[in-house]
Amino acid sequence: MGARRDYSDEEVEAAVHALSQPGRIDAAQRLVLSQAPQLQRILNQALDESAWFGQAHQDEIRKAVASDDPVERQTAVRTLIAEETRLTMLVGVAAGLELAHLLDNPQED
Repeated sequence: MGARRDYSDEEVEAAVHALSQPGRIDAAQRLVLSQAPQLQRILNQALDESAWFGQAHQDEIRKAVASDDPVERQTAVRTLIAEETRLTMLVGVAAGLELAHLLDNPQED
């Protein structure tokens, strides 16, 4: 069984920098695209189980579209979309880290 280990800030920073290099994630993107439906289900399940998109989210949607001022409404909707994107990205990254760990350690459930 492969032991999990903590990564230093420097290791994570170096890995994130490496990911920013052109072409670095092409193979990973192809793999993700081939498994998109299954990964989408996992992402939806994680978001549902955490209640991140529950009643509070519905309230935020209502607030974002409630303004009579079109500029204010547009800003609120953009902000909401950006927050949703960040949250979904973070959950996706967490799922990706766990997937990588399981690929490296297939005997783990």
